[in-house]
Amino acid sequence: MMEGNSTAGSFTPSQQFSIADLVVVVVYFSLNVAVGIWSSCRVNRNTVSGYFLAGRDMAWWPVSRDLRPSCDTLGSRDIPPNSLFCAPAFSTACPHFPPPCIPPSARIRIVTMPEYLQRRFGGERIRMYLSSLSLLLSIFTKISTDLYSGALFVQVCLGWDLYLSTVLMLAPDAVHRSRAGGLAAVIYTDALQTLIMVLGAIVLAVKAFNEIGGYPNLEEAYLKAVPSKIVPNTTCHLPRADAMHLFRDPVSGDLPWTGMTFGLSIMATWYWCTDQVIVQRSLSAKSLSHAKAGSILASYLKMLPLFVIIMPGMISRVLYPDTVACVDPEECTRVCGAAVGCSNIAYPKLVVELMPSGLRGLMIAVMMAALMSSLTSVFNSSSTLFTMDIWRKLRPAAGERELLLVGKVVTVVLVALSVVWIPILQSSSGGQLYVYIQAVTSYLAPPVTAVFVLAVFWPRANEQGAFWGLMAGLVLGLARMGLELAYPVPRCGVPDLRPWLLADIHYLHFAVLLCAVTGAVTVGGSLLTPPLPSAWVSRAPGTPRPGPHGCVHPPDLLGRRRRCHPGPSKAKGPPAVALKDATEPPFWARVCGINAVVLMCVNIFCYAYFA
Repeated sequence: MMEGNSTAGSFTPSQQFSIADLVVVVVYFSLNVAVGIWSSCRVNRNTVSGYFLAGRDMAWWPVSRDLRPSCDTLGSRDIPPNSLFCAPAFSTACPHFPPPCIPPSARIRIVTMPEYLQRRFGGERIRMYLSSLSLLLSIFTKISTDLYSGALFVQVCLGWDLYLSTVLMLAPDAVHRSRAGGLAAVIYTDALQTLIMVLGAIVLAVKAFNEIGGYPNLEEAYLKAVPSKIVPNTTCHLPRADAMHLFRDPVSGDLPWTGMTFGLSIMATWYWCTDQVIVQRSLSAKSLSHAKAGSILASYLKMLPLFVIIMPGMISRVLYPDTVACVDPEECTRVCGAAVGCSNIAYPKLVVELMPSGLRGLMIAVMMAALMSSLTSVFNSSSTLFTMDIWRKLRPAAGERELLLVGKVVTVVLVALSVVWIPILQSSSGGQLYVYIQAVTSYLAPPVTAVFVLAVFWPRANEQGAFWGLMAGLVLGLARMGLELAYPVPRCGVPDLRPWLLADIHYLHFAVLLCAVTGAVTVGGSLLTPPLPSAWVSRAPGTPRPGPHGCVHPPDLLGRRRRCHPGPSKAKGPPAVALKDATEPPFWARVCGINAVVLMCVNIFCYAYFA
């Protein structure tokens, strides 16, 4: 257990750092910085392509690391600390049931996903809206959650104040490494962290299972993990009876199977196919084969969290129920500084208590570096969105030096806004970081999924329908989000008096409804307005339209361009940018296809086994 002091939320860890731990931390961070400097020297980071897309020359193995942020030991998008003692839901560990898709934009010379939709529909307002929405999501669900989860980890390990730990997460070294090296430095250092982190997580998982006598004893021990101090006349201190099952009641379940099957699939499509953090990594690959192979390796790695993160997190509750499973507000405030619960510290508590000297320091260093690297990934992607989709629209004549400077300045603004948001995040969704992230995502992301799917698979969809579909989805999503902030989840023992829209409609079910409404408005609006011209022109910003004898049709479902034979044109201006050859070697195309089938089979087996 951890001993409290006079400052709420500050405590002294029961395991102190040894000299070996400190040496390992210093050596690891030195190696990390060296890899970042080396990788940043491999590309010309003084150009937009070099800084934002790593020169479009990334091989499949480093790309795969940044396609799987949820496999970070403390990554908060898919597997945050609080979900670590929840049920071993495979869809929670891998909410994208198929492997991450390869966006059509991987075959088009673009930098952001909003740019792809602009070329698909024409106009500017959809691109501007999606870029602004992505920046908001970065603040609400990425930067603030990474800062908070990382600060919690530092707090557990060192006993520091939460906000002092937050400052440590913004160490100048990490920010400088990202800003100096751009995407290349982020990707290569992440690859190093993944290797060490996976090995360390496996060692910790083995030690955790040994502590409780192996996997056969997990379910029995978990159902008995009850804190000593409870709230009288309540059952919130008891573990859920369905904790070892994936399919839970669609009405009373905390993660209803209907919501996980359909709602999480909608949000996973948004994240893996349209989110800038993911798309930017695919666009940095040197070829389509490397982009596919990176996604497949990422999918293989995403099978690990179930066994090396979620189940060890459940064991953490078994071993330390008074800390991890506290329900009394005063006790929780003493333990972790959050009256609503301390489940977020499950995994770092396990690391501090079970890892031997030296390995403890290595795991702490890797996890802190991974969180900071996750932050720098979001910084890079967010600055790309603002710079390329918003600032360049406001200042079309901006040069590369100005664009790079703006990209760096916007990072500082995002950090400031995210730090201000942390207190709200800390008290939202009953203190469960995973629930908060998925809830906010379910209010804002489903409209983007609906429009993206229609844009790819329904040629009749036009700009008017897509825009008003997005606006309708935004209004409904913000209404639900506002109610969520106004009526937070009641604490243990307090009656639930929230409006029926919150109390009776799960946020995952709301995501399905929101996606359906957006799709219906988009289809209706498209059918009621004129279709796109058959010879709709797609062009880079600033490039003149072809003359009447030459045209460029929109991309087909695979992103290929169909060009008619241009005749003489008197249009002046720079020539259109040549597209990169998207052909694949037949052998590697077959290898990727076979592995994709194997992955699907394994996913289906795991889904059925834990149902």
